[in-house]
Formats: sequence, C-alpha cells, structure tokens
Amino acid sequence: MVTNERFALSVGWQGETSVVANRDLYEAVVESGILQARSHVWIATANLKDMHVATAGVGRKNRFRPILEVFDELAERGVQFRLIHSALPSRSFRETLEAFPRLTGGGLELQICPRSHWKMVIVDNVFGYLGSANFTGAGLGVKSDRRRNFELGVTSRDASWVASLAATFDEFWMGSFCADCGHRARCPDPIV
Repeated sequence: MVTNERFALSVGWQGETSVVANRDLYEAVVESGILQARSHVWIATANLKDMHVATAGVGRKNRFRPILEVFDELAERGVQFRLIHSALPSRSFRETLEAFPRLTGGGLELQICPRSHWKMVIVDNVFGYLGSANFTGAGLGVKSDRRRNFELGVTSRDASWVASLAATFDEFWMGSFCADCGHRARCPDPIV
C-alpha cells in the first residue's frame, strides 16, 4: 500500500533515491529540490499552472505565494529556468509571469511541444524527479490532501540517474526530436 511516506529503492543506484507519493512530492521536489537551486532548474510537464508554495506564516495561518515569485528571487541569485510544456500555459500563469520582468527577460525560457507529456524536474544536475505529477497545485503544489491528485514519482540524487534525465531533457531542448516529428504542423514554435 502506497502512503504519503517515502520508500527507499534498492536497484543499485548510488545516493538517495526514493519513491514518493502524494503530498510528500511537494516537500521532496519543491522544498528540498527546486527551492534549493543554485544554478539551474529544468522542468518538463504536460500541464503548467500558476502553482503556489507555502511561506513561513505568522501563527497558525498558512500563507501561500506564486512559485513564479520564488523563481524570480532565485533568478536574482543567478538561477536559470527552462520549462518544456505541451501547450500555452494557463492564463493565470501567464499573468503572474508578466509581473516578473527578470523572468520574462531571459531568466525563464519556455519551449512548447504538443507531444510533451513528461513530468520531470532537474535541479543543478544533482537532484532529479520523474513521475506522474504535473507542475500544478494539484500535482506538485501545496494543495490540501483532500484536493490534490494521487501522484507517484521517483526522486534521486544518484549522479548517473540524474545525468540520464538531464541528457534526455537537453536532447529535447536542442531540438533533436523536431526534424522527424509527426506533429510538426501543429507545433507553435519548432526548434529546428
């Protein structure tokens, strides 16, 4: 039975590798991964929404803010963002993004590919996530347990595993799949 706890995998990988489910994905991928970035964050998702993250609240009240606000703060410290997404992001995501000229001015690069259905996050080439959760509040966000999706994924700090994810992401980013793509006619911005 899968619960909200992490389960260690023993498949020969070196480093911390865990199967993570549901609400624990937020802590593992966002708090312990993305928010700790020092150089870059690469995200591939089929669905991209104006996800929010928890902030330190006063008293018992939880406070939330857009992940793009956090991205902007990280970009100010030199972190670069790349996002692969299957369609134009949600209107609320685009509206929030417009409030951060550092991101729209090059801190956040976006590539749209109608065939993209991957869900992965790579942070500084030292942390990786691969799983079912999209980059949405109900997927990797901070939604309540009663409102979030049931999700499952693997997180790892194993150097070879993360390098494999990064190589796959980078191969796509450089346009390796574009020339022979059967959906090129409906692609809004082919890379090559």
